Amino acid sequence: MNLFAKLKKNVADRRAIRELGALDDRTLQDLGLTRSNIRAAVKGASDII
Repeated sequence: MNLFAKLKKNVADRRAIRELGALDDRTLQDLGLTRSNIRAAVKGASDII
């Protein structure tokens, strides 16, 4: 993966973490997430894509 692709992935990951962090606890629960595992869920999901 080249530098540009890594930067693009990092920006997308940070955006997803920020957007998920803005959700209320009930919505996160509906998605099967907790605040403590948002980062891991985003990083794990981005590895698949």
